[in-house]
Amino acid sequence: MIFKKEREVIDRVVKHVDTVEVCLATAMRCIETYLGDDISQAKALALKVDNMETQADFIRYDIREKLYSGAYLPMIREDIYQLIESIDKVDDAAEACCDFFLDQRPEIPQEMKDQFLRVARESFSIMEPLKEGVLGYIRQEGDADTIREKTKQISIKESDVDKLEWDLTRQIFTSSLDYGHKIHLRHCLDTIVEISDRGEDAADHLELATLKLKV
Repeated sequence: MIFKKEREVIDRVVKHVDTVEVCLATAMRCIETYLGDDISQAKALALKVDNMETQADFIRYDIREKLYSGAYLPMIREDIYQLIESIDKVDDAAEACCDFFLDQRPEIPQEMKDQFLRVARESFSIMEPLKEGVLGYIRQEGDADTIREKTKQISIKESDVDKLEWDLTRQIFTSSLDYGHKIHLRHCLDTIVEISDRGEDAADHLELATLKLKV
């Protein structure tokens, strides 16, 4: 049986995850638009990302207040809030990625744009299995093994991002670009893969919380 306070937390967690998902999708469009040389539209999309990240923060604060008011048992409250905090860091990373592109304006060589897009799409797509796992956990849908399967998918996806990152890093540093340009592109790549890194961290929190429920 789910009580009123728990239902309110569930509703807000769903809203938070939905907001983060839209934030990442918008951030991905921002990167695609930047690489398509439409800087004006990329700036507009980056502003939307900033606004959605702020919305996600407010929802997170609301969840915290609901938990403090007595929703769930104390041990579960901590797990839920740590999970939400870890998810929030995913859209923080997406915001930081867009800000890097629009503030520092990295010059991506034409021959590397497809590879940058490929890494970005793989990194940003980490939210899909993460959302499914989180909703399964908070709604108590499916067993622990089903949710753990989602965390395994996230781990596999993050490994795929690592491989793409390694390949692109090698391409950058074996190119004829000057060293400063290479370092700037490497920093740019770091901001992209940070999304999947934070997604994997959130998956670790999800798996731990799920294992506690199983016990």
